[in-house]
Amino acid sequence: MKTRICIEASPLISPRAGLSRYAHNLIQALLRIHQDGDYALSYNRAPTASLSHAFRHLPSYTSNLHDKTWRARNAITYFSGPSMDEFYEGVSLFHSTAHLLPKLNTIPTVLTLHDLIPLLLPRYHKPLNRLFFRLMLPKFLKHADEIIAVSHTTKRDAIALLGLPPDHITVIPEGVTDDFRPITDENTLAYIRNSYGLPRSYILCVSTIEPRKNHITLLRAFERIADHHTELALVLAGATGWLYDDFIVALSNSPVRHRVRLLGKVPDRDLPALLSAATIFAFPSHYEGFGLPPLEAMACSTPVICSSAPSLTEVVGDAAIICPTTDINAWSDQLSHLLETPAKRELLAAAGKTQASNFSWDSAALLTRTVYERAITSK
Repeated sequence: MKTRICIEASPLISPRAGLSRYAHNLIQALLRIHQDGDYALSYNRAPTASLSHAFRHLPSYTSNLHDKTWRARNAITYFSGPSMDEFYEGVSLFHSTAHLLPKLNTIPTVLTLHDLIPLLLPRYHKPLNRLFFRLMLPKFLKHADEIIAVSHTTKRDAIALLGLPPDHITVIPEGVTDDFRPITDENTLAYIRNSYGLPRSYILCVSTIEPRKNHITLLRAFERIADHHTELALVLAGATGWLYDDFIVALSNSPVRHRVRLLGKVPDRDLPALLSAATIFAFPSHYEGFGLPPLEAMACSTPVICSSAPSLTEVVGDAAIICPTTDINAWSDQLSHLLETPAKRELLAAAGKTQASNFSWDSAALLTRTVYERAITSK
């Protein structure tokens, strides 16, 4: 009898930026490297769920509950509520990919910890999210048989904040898919620029628009250099998240607002060309658990400037320019210097591509399988 691995796929049903990308790419890599494996998916909102064709053949454990009720159903298992072991009958291991883990009594569990933002920086979450994660995330982590942290920064945070044993946490970095590569065909690049109304030269940031992503620092830095780079645009690609009103007000009052493009969420198929066509990729985030967008930009040979958030410096290594997160002068100086120094851009492009090649989803999947085996044998 095969060992059935059930993976929480709720991020694929209710797309949540990085969590959705993580779940999709990891599941795809697991299926690729372990083609005879018995994998299943778990998700809620089943009547309206739309899975990728790549996953529709997999067995599933589904619920009709909406997100908040589904969260409550999982959480209540920690307070003498009904167990969910029967719901996952036949499962040998359950892997939570989105910080939601039922208390299973007989089934080994693995939880991927992306970050501890709700606990470290609660002001960047809505009140109900803060309350839920402050109460439940420590319980999920302490119940999991094994924890996967996506970076050493996230592992250190978990140990310092929650006192989790270091040997309970395995660091497995995220990867970059083969889709992210330098796009050099001029027709493709011209199509992307025309489709989104972009000039030949632009600074690009790909991230959800929310306070933690610190778009305001990038906007203020752009204001300082705009007069000296009259053909340059600032391009922000990403859906609006939450608590973004202050930034939208700042943008509407900015003297360079007519040179800022808000693209909204860009389809994955367009991202490699959008990144390749950018003059610079800028990522000023206050905090990340990992920081995949700068790595994807590097894979496309686009020079990167990013903040000094610990996980970002861990991911980009020496292949990017690092700026103090909120130092507008430093950001404007470094952006201007890079715009005016093509040789520096070429050096960063080459270094970044090499750095990005160190991160693959197949490698992440192989390491994840090792964690699964350890959890099953030690239960």
